[in-house]
Amino acid sequence: MYSFLNDYSEGAHPQVLEALIQSNQEQTVGYGNDEYCQKAKEVILKRINQPSADVHFLVGGTQANLVVISHALRDYQGVIASDEGHINVHETAAVEGTGHKVITKPHQEGKVTVEMIKQILAQHPDEHMVQPKMVYISQTTELGTYYTKQELEDIHAFTKENGLYLFLDGARLGSALVLDDAPSLADIAKNVDVFYIGGTKMGAMFGEAIVILNDELKENFRYQLKHKGAMLAKGRLLGIQFYTLLKDHLYEDIGRHENQMADYIREAFKAKGYPLYLPSKTNQVFVDLPLDVLAQIEEHYLVTHIQPLDNQQMRVRLVTSWATPKVEVEKFVEFIKQL
Repeated sequence: MYSFLNDYSEGAHPQVLEALIQSNQEQTVGYGNDEYCQKAKEVILKRINQPSADVHFLVGGTQANLVVISHALRDYQGVIASDEGHINVHETAAVEGTGHKVITKPHQEGKVTVEMIKQILAQHPDEHMVQPKMVYISQTTELGTYYTKQELEDIHAFTKENGLYLFLDGARLGSALVLDDAPSLADIAKNVDVFYIGGTKMGAMFGEAIVILNDELKENFRYQLKHKGAMLAKGRLLGIQFYTLLKDHLYEDIGRHENQMADYIREAFKAKGYPLYLPSKTNQVFVDLPLDVLAQIEEHYLVTHIQPLDNQQMRVRLVTSWATPKVEVEKFVEFIKQL
């Protein structure tokens, strides 16, 4: 059975794996102070055009989210997210386990909007309530949508005006970077206080690269990394991967490929009249299927059940990645045509 469950089922992109193998016998210092991490940082700083930014490498997305948020916020402060935000529904209350409430509103096509932030601020007027201090967004969202450059700029302008930090989770960032109206890495760096470049879901064996732009958040961040168990002794393994992904735009090539594979699947479902849930141009496909059709698909393919719509339909998710072969997608498309 071929799996469309997620974008991290396989190991690492061959170029990443080869770089790890080639450097395997080398000896380096630990904890991210090696030459590979330094080279990866230099590439990132050049691409975001922010030479004074700080860059830190971590193993996973949940770890990155809880470390950043717990470092930025005081005990009485919370973080704003959509109800579909990863920190709200997929991280076992990891952020709230650090003592910071996640304050939510219903998503708008998977996204946070300025109006949502305004409403939350109005509902938290004084010291008897958690103080909203950070806004969390993800690019792409949990529902496969993405923030345009204009949307990001609007949110940033509002958060800056209201003294809020803006944090962008980039676990699937490469999928959005290749879209025409989405912000580039340099655009993102101008319009957030902190973000991370995802690796785990974008061709790395594992890893996320946190980029801190706001000077207020830079101080003592490595203490927070160590305190939260997020400082990898073999830090060079992270540096090697991000240097490989970012030095020659392999990262964007991966995003372009996975989006194209997802487009083929979307078009096949549309041609058969099965409704897609929310507009998407990225590597996650959400489709509403009759249960009998889903049963036929699941004889040969693995997909994720999102939610039952009634006794007759199920909303499901299919995800493509760097490793999704075009031949497998073509076989799936032909299978859909024959349903």
